[in-house]
Amino acid sequence: MSRWQPDARERLERAALELFAEQGFAATTVPQIAGRAGLTTRTFFRHFADKREVLFGSDEMFLQAAVLIAEAPPDADPAALITGALTAFAATHLEGRRAEIRRRQEIIRSDEGLRERNLRKRDAVSDAVRDALTRRGLPAVTAAMLAGTSATLFSVALQEWLDSDDDRTLAGIMLDGMQALRTALGSVPAPAPAATQRP
Repeated sequence: MSRWQPDARERLERAALELFAEQGFAATTVPQIAGRAGLTTRTFFRHFADKREVLFGSDEMFLQAAVLIAEAPPDADPAALITGALTAFAATHLEGRRAEIRRRQEIIRSDEGLRERNLRKRDAVSDAVRDALTRRGLPAVTAAMLAGTSATLFSVALQEWLDSDDDRTLAGIMLDGMQALRTALGSVPAPAPAATQRP
């Protein structure tokens, strides 16, 4: 067997998803995954820290989002920056893979530990976006609110995309969601000034 396997990561992912679906996540071992893929456990650990990472992948999403936000012109609208970063990631890494991602989500929902890991992953995206916005000079509270909102928008749009069978793209659903959010926030009346307390 050749020591260099150019498609090793993809083979390992396919084997893991098959085994997770057949016998459950908890019952599947790394040696089983490697064996199904025709590779060694050492090769598995060259690509993944553990079997959970087969489902959650690398940190590409929040690294890409942070880079796009950091490299944007200084006068760029923060909300537009976030939307652009997330839709670019969706178009590059997720479009055309709906059936595969559905299978991954079903496996994640079946295991409490994976559900918790999924929430931590979303928090990591939010933290990366918040830090990138803060470095651009946004107040910490504003950066945190925008980052948290964007992570929720991505999560909701992803689930809508996975639950549907039409030809809408994930990026399109996210853009529609952002527009709906802007409209909803624009219709919220401004709060009344706080009452001044007398000394």
